[in-house]
Formats: sequence, structure tokens, C-alpha cells
Amino acid sequence: MIWHLIAAAFAGLGAAGIGLLLRFASGKRLPRWIIPVFAGLGMLGYQIHYEYTWIDHKQSQLPATSQVVETEQGQAYWRPWTFFFPMTIAFTVVDTASMAIYQSDEHQLVEFILYRFEKDYVDRLSHQAYLMNCTSAEMAPLAGEPRQPRVSQLRAIDRQSRLYQAVCHA
Repeated sequence: MIWHLIAAAFAGLGAAGIGLLLRFASGKRLPRWIIPVFAGLGMLGYQIHYEYTWIDHKQSQLPATSQVVETEQGQAYWRPWTFFFPMTIAFTVVDTASMAIYQSDEHQLVEFILYRFEKDYVDRLSHQAYLMNCTSAEMAPLAGEPRQPRVSQLRAIDRQSRLYQAVCHA
């Protein structure tokens, strides 16, 4: 977070420098308040750029075997531009390299970990192990040290979803 604060400050200084150069180039006909306006616009521009490229930056840090299966878009009233161009505030990833495939009778079972990244003032990461039955398109979270499925939380998965495609067709 400190690096984003430093980057925003330097973006503001750079934009203020452009405002100062424009003021000198105009023979000081531009008003003096143009410099802090440019500084503010530079910092705001950096922040908007960071918010919209956050998902690309996070995905570049993930291993090549990871696959994004869900993204969540959001808006905020203090960011009015997000009502016209919603930004990604969270995404869910499956790492196909860490999956374990089992065959039980006529059912194909896949054990995998679902990672969820959330953009906040500090990025949050949560993960949960799941067991998916690819034959019946159902999945349940795993709990405990000898990972046991929580059958009470069993839910059906659409066979056309990106999660099902990533886990069962990997």
C-alpha cells in the first residue's frame, strides 16, 4: 500500500510539473491554480489506472496453471465513473496443477482448492478446498484434517460454468 501512495505522489508531482511548464510556456497567462489542479488530476488518474488494471496485475503474479473461473464487478458512489465502467473488485481462481482426480464406482471426483482474491485497501485472499463430483455436477466444501466433505453444504453446479469446465475438463 505504501508503494501506491508513493506512486500517486510522484504522479501528482509529474502532472504538477506539466502544469508548471504550461504556465511558463503561456508567458504566465495561465492562472497559478492550474498547477495544483494538474497535480490532483495526476493523482486521480494514477488511482483510476491502478483500480482498473488491478486484476491484470494480480493475474500476472499467478502461476500459469491457474484459471480464473469467476469475476465480480462493482460500483461505488465515491467513484462515480464506476457506474459507467464497472471495475473488477474480486475474482476466483482454480489452480489446475493442485487438483487430485479420483474414480469412485461410476463417479469421477476431483479435489481442488478455490482461491478468492478481493480488492480492498489491502488485498484479501481466501481459499477453500472442495470436492466436485463431475458425473453429477455437484460440489461440497471439505473440512477437517482428514478432509471430509460437508454434505450439508452440497450444491449443484451448472455444467456450462467456467468452474465446472476448469475442474472437470482439465
